[in-house]
Amino acid sequence: MAYLRLLLLSAAISFGLAWAWVAAMPMAFMEPEYASWRAKQVMLERCDLGEAIILGDSRAAAGILPARLPFKAANLAVGGGEAIEAYAALRRALACPSPPRLAILSFDPGHFVRPDAVWDRSVRFGFLSAADVGGLRDVSISLNDLSVYDASRAGGLPPVVRDALYRLRFPVFYFASLAHGGVFLRWPGNQARLRDALDSRGQYYFGLGQGSDVVAVEGHLDGFRPLPVLDHYFAGVLALLDAHGIESRFVAMPVNEATWNQVDPAVPGQFAAYLAAFERQYPRFRAAAEIMPHWPDRFFGDLFCHLNPEGAELFSAQLAQRLRQTPPTTLLSRQTARDVPAGRPAVPKRGS
Repeated sequence: MAYLRLLLLSAAISFGLAWAWVAAMPMAFMEPEYASWRAKQVMLERCDLGEAIILGDSRAAAGILPARLPFKAANLAVGGGEAIEAYAALRRALACPSPPRLAILSFDPGHFVRPDAVWDRSVRFGFLSAADVGGLRDVSISLNDLSVYDASRAGGLPPVVRDALYRLRFPVFYFASLAHGGVFLRWPGNQARLRDALDSRGQYYFGLGQGSDVVAVEGHLDGFRPLPVLDHYFAGVLALLDAHGIESRFVAMPVNEATWNQVDPAVPGQFAAYLAAFERQYPRFRAAAEIMPHWPDRFFGDLFCHLNPEGAELFSAQLAQRLRQTPPTTLLSRQTARDVPAGRPAVPKRGS
């Protein structure tokens, strides 16, 4: 019996130490992308945002270079990001003494119609707070759409227990990362990635290949039917921006030719109509004129249509040019007449 008590005590102490390590030292063992997410949290905590914020998914995180834009910006887009993460980040940004004057939004159609990484990354990485998760639960129940909230069953645990364990950073959810990360071996690499992401104002790459001809999610959709919960959060983002007098632009990231050749012709039109309805409701919101641009395969670095460095440079340069030609009205107060290019309208037009 004494041996059994000693064994149980030893196991409890070991588990407690693991729990403390998970809670205190995530940079030491978490997968490399965690450091890039952490950079975005640091910018929000410091209110180091600038004139504009970028909210969206991994394509925007990789493809929009803040350093190439004509004003200081922070790229807060995250891998697998949906309007849920955008809403959470926006609320924090709006609490800053000098909130942004422009929000650049970018989500691929798939991030409106299916769940992605809310539990595997957003909650586990600590990007969504307990209040954010509670809000997701309440909204999901009220809409009778548990598609995102129930996307992780966590071994069959009741949702309320699962939520509490995630909030407490229960070690079981991190054992795979601990094992693959050698408990502490990822510390140097993650610290370097954190510095790189802070230096790049939140931008980080995914695929670095010299081209990809793999068909991405758009090529597999048979229609654009947004989930009620994701539609609710996207509307919430636009409502928050409108209430604070902040302009927003929906920027469509390109897909490769291989994907474009497989896209159901109905999808781009349905997606454009969806965004146009929000344009009519929120005058400060404008969507891109071309809702699904397609570029040569050589500009993409992996099978998910993430732009490689060459593609990101080109896309960011084009975006910067559009912003210079038709700067948001909320930014014009910080410009002189000489800053607005001659012969260009000061008020942005649809699709700019």
